[in-house]
Amino acid sequence: MGRPGSGERLVILALERFGVWLRSIVVCLCGALGIVSADTADIPLAVCLLVPAFLACGVRLYALRRPHMFPLALLWTLDAAVVVLTGLSQPVIGGESANVMVEAMVGISVVAFQYEWATRPPAGAALAVLGAAVCVLGDILSSPGDGLDVVPLVRMLIQVCLSRAAYLIVRALARAADRSAAVRAAARREREVAAARRASEREYLATLHDTASATLLMVSQGDGRDWSWLPPRARQDLEAMSAVPGFETGSVDLAALLGCVPEGEGQARVRLKTRIEGPLAIPSGPGLAIFNGVREAVTNVARHAGVREAQLRAWTEGDGAVVELSDTGRGFDPLAVPARRRGISGSIVARMHAVGGTATVTSRPDDGTRVQWRWHGPTGASQAGHGTQVPGVPRPPRAQAQHTADVRFIRGRLLRGTQLAVLLISLVWQFTISLRRLVVHQDVYRPAWAQTASFVCLAVVAVVGGAYLLRGRRLPPTVRWGSLGSVLAVSAVCAFTLPAELSTGAPDWAFGLVGWHALFLLADLRVRVFAAFLGAHVGLNATAVFLSGAPSAAQWATLGISTIGSCGFQLSVGVLMSYLLHGTAPAAGTAAAQEEEMRTRERIHEDMQRDHKERYRALTATTVPLLVGLGHGVLSPHDEEVRLRCGVEAARMRRLFAEGDAVLDPLLNELRACVEVVEHRGVTVSLSVRGKPGEVPVEVRRRLIDPVAVTLGRTRSTARVTVVWTPRAVRVSVVSEDCAGGRDTEEAAEAHSGATNAKVDVARTTRGGSVWVEAGWSRPAISGVDLT
Repeated sequence: MGRPGSGERLVILALERFGVWLRSIVVCLCGALGIVSADTADIPLAVCLLVPAFLACGVRLYALRRPHMFPLALLWTLDAAVVVLTGLSQPVIGGESANVMVEAMVGISVVAFQYEWATRPPAGAALAVLGAAVCVLGDILSSPGDGLDVVPLVRMLIQVCLSRAAYLIVRALARAADRSAAVRAAARREREVAAARRASEREYLATLHDTASATLLMVSQGDGRDWSWLPPRARQDLEAMSAVPGFETGSVDLAALLGCVPEGEGQARVRLKTRIEGPLAIPSGPGLAIFNGVREAVTNVARHAGVREAQLRAWTEGDGAVVELSDTGRGFDPLAVPARRRGISGSIVARMHAVGGTATVTSRPDDGTRVQWRWHGPTGASQAGHGTQVPGVPRPPRAQAQHTADVRFIRGRLLRGTQLAVLLISLVWQFTISLRRLVVHQDVYRPAWAQTASFVCLAVVAVVGGAYLLRGRRLPPTVRWGSLGSVLAVSAVCAFTLPAELSTGAPDWAFGLVGWHALFLLADLRVRVFAAFLGAHVGLNATAVFLSGAPSAAQWATLGISTIGSCGFQLSVGVLMSYLLHGTAPAAGTAAAQEEEMRTRERIHEDMQRDHKERYRALTATTVPLLVGLGHGVLSPHDEEVRLRCGVEAARMRRLFAEGDAVLDPLLNELRACVEVVEHRGVTVSLSVRGKPGEVPVEVRRRLIDPVAVTLGRTRSTARVTVVWTPRAVRVSVVSEDCAGGRDTEEAAEAHSGATNAKVDVARTTRGGSVWVEAGWSRPAISGVDLT
């Protein structure tokens, strides 16, 4: 059996504490009443026996607070001592009150032991056997001439079995609730991890777009410019590529960050006029997202606006911040920007959405451009967006709703378990102990038919309630309160049709039973409602006793002990049920949420680290050597081979950016992204598609397009790209009229694609300066049957 879940652990702990407190209270109260009812001469000896039992209970209560201070053997010995000392007090005190006292104290003890030692059943069973033995010994010593009364022993055995069965039912449903909650939590964890990985992927792609992709694209577009900015830019790109996005913690001063926005160098420099109201302290995730977005927007001004000046403003707004960058350049139509262009959609807008903020771009041709970033605390504080809670920040509404649903589910399972346990106790008690008492003492009831009718009424109440419970339905209000009224009427009938001197005695089969039926009916309500019912029940019986004449002190003591032993026990069970439903269930939900949050954090961290390593490893063979060479002056941007290699890598990155687009034909979309990069260099590319597009896995698309991207990247003037779809296959080919030489493009494509199970056939033919490359993939047939 695996490690118990949070709900099961808390239920076991609550039941253990319940057992110790219940036994201690009953032993102390009933013992005190027994001492009061004893003869004056027997009081000193009774005190000598019961006071050590009281002290043992006190030590056991103290052990709940310091569980590691006391070995289990010592605790078991203390529990055994309580039972032994209680049983030995029976012949000392003597009389009917002593029998009732010992039966109540030992009976409650053996029941409580099944909860105190629930995880160690042999220890609880041994204490139950010891309790039965001391009861037999007490009977023999107090009445040597009488025969052994086995009825109390049978009743005690039934109580022990019922308490153990009730524990197993509640624990089983708590365990089932934990398992069901774990299944739902695992599903949520997978969704949150997937969302975190997507957010990390978007951030990483945005970083690549702003850094390495932009740098390599500029290098590929030709020489004849000042390249002094290139080495430090390439080194910065390497740093950005090796950083793991998504793990920023703490807060930053946005004003200080914006003061570090690079303006560029040489002809690409944009002079920023800043007006920033600082400091602007915000979480680092949104702060870095705004900084990176502003940096990309400044780069766009240098490339496209036709001006060399822009205004950068930032100010607080409520509990958030607003940043605005504006220029008076040529402007553009935002709606006309192709989806494949990542500067605005990926690096600015999507980046802010990922951290709970917004970014808007307002522009018109010949009317300048204004980009505005907004972030507000309540919506953006949980910056990761992964369902994990940032310390000091209120739980997001979605997470709070999920936590409430988990608590409600655990509470429902615990309620069902406790109701089943109480129903089991009610039925078994009624048709064993109570039925025997009713049959044996028919001659003492006045009249007997009223008692029999009351017995049948209680049976009907239990059957009706059990039918609703087993069908998984709640009791309708009319059924609940009608049944409760019937149970209270049974209490009144049985109290007033029984001789007062026999109240709570052997013929009184209903006194200890009606409380269980009421507890079943009121299990989902606050315990004060059940306490009010018990008060009315005890009040009816006390009124019947009082109306028959003034009872003696011994009678009052017997009534008090019986009330504590039956109604007090039932009330304590009601308190326990209320605690389980309104205390343990929320605590279990919170504990499970915290454990799940930790597992989710660890999983997100592991997956994002792995994803980052895989991304970086994919770039190591091609992109990283280029940036290293450019950053340290080993490679020159004046070299045509270097520029061609940069063009190939820029095309590969643009294809990577297009992978996440939601389009009908992802293969064609990624091809067009590669073609766009080549066309920026002045290459003329014609693209044609034949056949009906179909679904192609992303790994296959990568291997299909990469050889074509490599050939296009090394093309100087013109190229033709063709995509041919058939029902069973897809082929992508490119014909380059003047493909530049260099290292073998097929080996380069293999190195970049890496190991994969996708079986893509690549063919390459060279005739002079003309190169033809074709990559093909055939759909695998399922079980050898062609479904097309």
